[in-house]
Amino acid sequence: MEGGGEMKLVRGLIFCSVLCCTIASQHGIPLGVVKLWASAFGGEIKSIATKYSGSQLLQKKYKDQERFVRVEEVDGAKLVKTVAENMEEIFMRKAEATRRLVEAAEEAHLQHEENPDLQYEYFNAVLINEVDEDGNSVELGGEFILEPNDHFNNLSVNLSLSVVQVPTNMYNKDPDIVNGVYWSEALNKVFVDNYERDPSLIWQYFGSAKGFFRQYPGVKWHPDEHGVISFDCRNRKWYIQAATSPKDVVILVDVSGSMKGLRLTIARQTVSSILDTLGDDDFFNIIAYNQEIHYVEPCLNGTLVQADRTNKDHFREHLDKLFAKGIGLLGEALTEAFTVLNEFNLAGRGSVCSRAIMLVTDGATEMYDDVFAKYNWPERKVRIFPYLIGRESAFADNLKWMACANKGYFSQISTLADVQENVMRYLHVMSRPKVIDHEHDTVWTEAYVDTALAQAHKLGAKKGPNPMTTVAMPVFSTKNETKNQGILLGVAGTDIPIQELMKTVPKHKLGIHGYAFAITNNGYILMHPELRPLYQEGQKRRKAHYSSVDLSEVEWEDTDDFLRNAMVNRKTGTFSMEVKRTVDKGKRVLSMHNDYYFTDIKGTPFSVGVTLSRGHGKYFFKGNVSAEAGLRDLEQPDVALAHEWTYCNTDELHEHRYLTQIQAIKLFLTGRKPHIKCDRELIQQVLFDAVVTAPLEAYWTGLALNKSENPDKGVEIAFLGTRTGLSRTHLFVPLEQLTNQDLLTAEDNEGVFNADHFPLWYKRAAEQVPGTFVYSIPFGSARQNKSVVLASTAIQLLDDRKSPIAAAVGIQMKLDFFQRKFWTASRQCNALDGKCTISCDNEDIKCYLIDNNGFILVSEDYSQTGLFFGEVEGAVMNKLLLMGSFKRITLYDYQALCKEFAGSSDSAHTILDPFAAVKWLLGELIIFLLEFNVYSWWNMDSTVKAERARRTMMVPCDTEYPAFVSERTIKETAGSIDCEGCMRTFVIQQIPSSNLFMVVVENKCDCSSAPPVTMEPIEIIYNESLKCERLKFHKDRRRPDSCHPFHPEENAMECGSAVTISPTLMATVFPLLTFLISR
Repeated sequence: MEGGGEMKLVRGLIFCSVLCCTIASQHGIPLGVVKLWASAFGGEIKSIATKYSGSQLLQKKYKDQERFVRVEEVDGAKLVKTVAENMEEIFMRKAEATRRLVEAAEEAHLQHEENPDLQYEYFNAVLINEVDEDGNSVELGGEFILEPNDHFNNLSVNLSLSVVQVPTNMYNKDPDIVNGVYWSEALNKVFVDNYERDPSLIWQYFGSAKGFFRQYPGVKWHPDEHGVISFDCRNRKWYIQAATSPKDVVILVDVSGSMKGLRLTIARQTVSSILDTLGDDDFFNIIAYNQEIHYVEPCLNGTLVQADRTNKDHFREHLDKLFAKGIGLLGEALTEAFTVLNEFNLAGRGSVCSRAIMLVTDGATEMYDDVFAKYNWPERKVRIFPYLIGRESAFADNLKWMACANKGYFSQISTLADVQENVMRYLHVMSRPKVIDHEHDTVWTEAYVDTALAQAHKLGAKKGPNPMTTVAMPVFSTKNETKNQGILLGVAGTDIPIQELMKTVPKHKLGIHGYAFAITNNGYILMHPELRPLYQEGQKRRKAHYSSVDLSEVEWEDTDDFLRNAMVNRKTGTFSMEVKRTVDKGKRVLSMHNDYYFTDIKGTPFSVGVTLSRGHGKYFFKGNVSAEAGLRDLEQPDVALAHEWTYCNTDELHEHRYLTQIQAIKLFLTGRKPHIKCDRELIQQVLFDAVVTAPLEAYWTGLALNKSENPDKGVEIAFLGTRTGLSRTHLFVPLEQLTNQDLLTAEDNEGVFNADHFPLWYKRAAEQVPGTFVYSIPFGSARQNKSVVLASTAIQLLDDRKSPIAAAVGIQMKLDFFQRKFWTASRQCNALDGKCTISCDNEDIKCYLIDNNGFILVSEDYSQTGLFFGEVEGAVMNKLLLMGSFKRITLYDYQALCKEFAGSSDSAHTILDPFAAVKWLLGELIIFLLEFNVYSWWNMDSTVKAERARRTMMVPCDTEYPAFVSERTIKETAGSIDCEGCMRTFVIQQIPSSNLFMVVVENKCDCSSAPPVTMEPIEIIYNESLKCERLKFHKDRRRPDSCHPFHPEENAMECGSAVTISPTLMATVFPLLTFLISR
């Protein structure tokens, strides 16, 4: 029955094709002539591509080796285990280096006696090598030798000493800082020793709880245009994660009438700073209160959400909508906060660890001991952190009592400049249990880039910075007299570039479309080839949420999150699904069936996976040649190895760092460097490929020397690449005469071998029918007058669908040369007298050459080159889709950016009334003069400028967009379009042995009213209900193994220092506090 159905379908297609051909012929486009043109052009261009690429010679050379090679199926489970072990080794080495820093820091502090009068000259990161007007070194500066080092982003560094950075709003010679800098000098020796032991280490550092940051190697820091360095180590994720345990937090914001003006501005900034201290393992909500309870995000009434970047930014937007009015009923707000925290905890949701209430207010008329007695005493599992806004201290006693009675800390914030320092204090209170337990928990961050640090180092746009993860550990005071105070000295850490992890992946085993990826315990991507952290390709400006892209947002075909959830829960296993993978800047799509293998990385919160595509992607072959023959051909000048593949590890020893991979291979094989670690299997296979491909160089040279060949220099470059990352190139024209040098300069990242993909021309050739060429114009080149056509074909080892792809070979042609061949072919006909009745020169037809994804390579209008055919001929493209010649594939982008036009805020409208404006300005001026300081003025000025700049901005969004692919089984067809009563016919004919199609369209009808078919993405708009569900929905995550919420020996009397509790109040509450603390 099924077979009969297929026959009917085939007959139907044949009948349709014949009918369409008849229609087309009747209207003046003879299908036979178009077929002749296509055949003539196809034969000519294939002949050129075959000759100049040397594809037949290379196919023969691999075929000659068929009897001597062994084809093996790649064991994905074994491969992922190897990758996990390699990564684990890297992580453990970095963790051990950090542990040595922690031990040295704690010992140095133990031996140090605090001296408030200590005078000590240290190397300040900003002031080193600075001189005054007389040419003398400035204080805390001095001569500091710096030398360029490519291992540290080509910055000039000092490998013997570290430097110290102090935040702009802190005093360089504060006694606490001077003492800390003095005893932490002991770390210099450990920094150097760590780097000697492990030359792959990059930045090592110690971030002090006092605010200073010691960094090795020493490097010069540069303020921004305002003379400010915004970096403060204490609000970095690595510091916060290491210092505290995961936490659930409710922030209460007073919006009663007394909070108007600058107080509300300071309150907003305080809340925003608190949000900065929350990470992916924390959960939070914000409640505003006056005489009523207002959830800042009403949708999230009675719950908490994960403190990822997206959620925090969402709440920040809502903070701007707060306004002050009415009276403040703090008792009801505290009751709500306790209820939310307790219910969330009992349900086993959130962090299930520390809990806290942050209270941002300008006063409390009572102590609310009845609320605390009901919800928090005697266990006091929820800490209270009150922040008193403004200079008035009338209610400070009540707020400080709340902090002391609930193991919290009281702070008073008078100006914007006070915000950050006061907010930071709560972290050190939350860290007390961990310090007293003396648990040096190792923490690992998600992949991130510290842009403030990069700015301070003056990293140019081309140099980086590159994504990294940080391993960090807390540093404690071990002095007996301070044990129950739980004093955190700071956090030590070191960075691990994601690039270093990628180098551990044996790319040659993963095949052309395979890749490795890793995720965090929260499901966020640590590394994945589909992660797009940049605003635009080639720029270094990163998207706001690049560090919290979930695996489900790139492997979106897994609608049940099976793969993601298994990896989050650190399982070992396999998974399989059909996927759509975009290439060529997202404009083309490849369909494949992928097998996934995954496992956890021991000792870390990460899991790793590898992906193999079915078919040729699951097979690898091994050949064998002598080392002498292989080295001889490997050292030829036209040979290059994949820059980011690891044939030999040259990072482990300093003496190997400056070796190229080919030099390292030679030293390894000749036994002159016995300590160098190399991948013996990969080296053996790259030697094999070097020998097999060697004849191509002589072949290409012979073509170049033959004066009768390539007279108009239309073919510019021949190139090849093999499964082992080996590539060869040959120039048929001098370098300076090349139309486009991107292929040689790796200007286009997709066009070269790198750590996570094969070149685009290699990938696309592998998916073509064996023996055919794939042609394309690099996107962007047509707009820059660098127009070329790339043609490539795959070289199979065996005549078998499962045969491994041994190599791919191709050429680069000038676009005008390619197009001339097309126009010449389109003037041919079968007329005996040579007078053709129709050609592409005729005004009554239009001729196009498009590829299998619908992009134009040739058009009479040169400006249409590189455009999508549907944008130019919308009616024809729509008909091709209806007829099945092309199919539309719907894709989704969950890392997209959309334009947002920010309107004026509601508050701006309130000052349109002139009387209201005068009243508002006078009030603000008085408050401003009372609370003015330079730092807050600069901060406010920058904020205003930033707000203006954000009027139109790119914001994260989800989009849906189409890609188009030709139907391989349909070689030729014809059709007609009704353009407002005028019938317009067209013919489409496949170009033999290629991915190209000739489209000939009648030009007699005006079809301009037909809408174009575009590839423009459409933003997915979520209604309010769906937005709310998305906010509430918590994907599976694995909590950190360590949790230190409280400790019985903790000294809770250290609970604030801004004001002193009055003797009367202390006499009243001291017995109660003593009772609570003893519990």
